[in-house]
Amino acid sequence: MDVLRGAARTGGRLLVLAAALCLWRAGPASCFGQSQDSEFTVLVPAGRAECFFQAAVKNGTMEVEYQVIAGAGMDVDFSVRSPQGVEFITESRRSDGVHVVEPTEEGDYEICFDNSFSRFSEKMVFFEIIIEGQGGDVGGDDEWPAGLEEIDGSLLEYKLDDIRESMDSLHRRLERSRQMQTVLRAYEARDRNLLEDNLWRVSFWSCASVLVMLCVALTQVYTVRKLFDDKRRVCT
Repeated sequence: MDVLRGAARTGGRLLVLAAALCLWRAGPASCFGQSQDSEFTVLVPAGRAECFFQAAVKNGTMEVEYQVIAGAGMDVDFSVRSPQGVEFITESRRSDGVHVVEPTEEGDYEICFDNSFSRFSEKMVFFEIIIEGQGGDVGGDDEWPAGLEEIDGSLLEYKLDDIRESMDSLHRRLERSRQMQTVLRAYEARDRNLLEDNLWRVSFWSCASVLVMLCVALTQVYTVRKLFDDKRRVCT
């Protein structure tokens, strides 16, 4: 048991040492690869369309997820065009959607949100773009600092490649967790805007109903009093 505890402590120290050396020599972006994910919240005016361009590498993967979080109807038209101008993804009057383009072509993809069908209501849209290079990794083995290859003494069969793989896997999972939290926040914002809109409608029609009831009650009282109001004079 003491041997196993010592091995665990030694492995943990090696992992911390590798991470520290990586951050010290090349910085966080060089250790795990520069993140190519993008998150935006845009306001699409009524009767207009907003388009964005995203660069992609050849034989990579591009994932686009969008949600309409505010606006009457909570819907928008969505389309994606390839670098050659071919529209291969199109959706009409949708509130959310997820699309994956694989493999991608090298060039700029055009992502459009069209609100031209709405004459008065503007739409607030949250969307996220996830770009992965060839093979599905944001980084690469070439981005790992070469200085770590020179560390000597792999105690108890701990290899530097295993440590690097563990760190990359941890980084990818943390990135995915951050993306999911962002998507959940967008869902929460959409639900809150929808709730506030419904609350305003309920309050408005409730007040209107109360006013109508008061008018009807006053009219009935006035009508009944008029029926019993006899102005004829009686001679004695």
